[in-house]
Amino acid sequence: MSFFSPKLGIDLGTTNVLVFMPGKGVVINEPSVVAVGKARGKQGGNKILAIGAEAKQMIGRTPDDIIAYRPMKDGVIADYRVTEAMLRYFIRKALKRNPFKPTVLVSVPAGVTSTEKRAVIEAALKAGAKNAYVVKEPILAAIGAGIPIHEPMGRMIVDIGGGTIDVAVISLGGIVASTSVKCAGDRLDRAVVDYVKKSHNLAIGDKTAEEVKIKIGSAVPMNEGLTLPVKGRDLVSGLPRTVDISTNDLVTAMVRELREMTQAIRKVLQDTPPELAADIIDNGIILTGGSSQLRQMPELVYRRTGVVAKLATDPYYCVARGTGIALNHLGMYQKSILAKQ
Repeated sequence: MSFFSPKLGIDLGTTNVLVFMPGKGVVINEPSVVAVGKARGKQGGNKILAIGAEAKQMIGRTPDDIIAYRPMKDGVIADYRVTEAMLRYFIRKALKRNPFKPTVLVSVPAGVTSTEKRAVIEAALKAGAKNAYVVKEPILAAIGAGIPIHEPMGRMIVDIGGGTIDVAVISLGGIVASTSVKCAGDRLDRAVVDYVKKSHNLAIGDKTAEEVKIKIGSAVPMNEGLTLPVKGRDLVSGLPRTVDISTNDLVTAMVRELREMTQAIRKVLQDTPPELAADIIDNGIILTGGSSQLRQMPELVYRRTGVVAKLATDPYYCVARGTGIALNHLGMYQKSILAKQ
């Protein structure tokens, strides 16, 4: 057993939490969902019943006295106590029986405020970390995507998660221009729910909407679209019913949200100094994050910006991989680390 402090990188997302252990890779990949019962727990708050994968299965299926919800909203802590409990659970689960307190590095959105940053550090320390560091998501995504961030060259990274789209231009290890917009995977799911409700008088849950989006969704219209039967509750009769939804229906459903996401990219390009803008034209835009895997996303970005976009290798794991690399080379990434305790 190691006598050194174990290291853990945590991609603390709105939708999922990924825990990365240097040398082992991603050891935990579970939904950032907590199921809370109305009965009072020890601390006087509601009792926590389940965390992670077990809690996600309860969403939309719980009796009235149990609520399954996400303590992270738009990439930042919405419920401090529950986030701390969630972090403690994942840290313990990752370390198994290792008695040493870990050094933890947590990802935060590009637009994080100093108060939000402090909340993340305090939650990690209270959850059992010896030291806690925070680094902005676009930097970690770039490191995880294999981009040499220390070079004097402009690189654009677009990290699309569940709660936020983080867009940043990185040069010499720092962020030159960036924005963080609270419009990403979750908003796309909600748009699908609204569309099915308006067009078919059918109520479906967020979980169903997400499945439909993953299976047949696309960012731009397709000639050879797919269709999928979607089950839900008829809003008129109140009875279960099935309707067929096509890829191009989903493109229509998500058009406003996708426009908001591409506008965030355009805004950062407009704020980029000319020398770095020239580098971005040469290097292209790198897309990372779970929601960047929506079909034809690079094509949409190219159509809206005129700059070639490409998906990073394993886009979903880029931030988690970046936390691991940064932990192993803390000295090298000193400039990028926002705060430590």
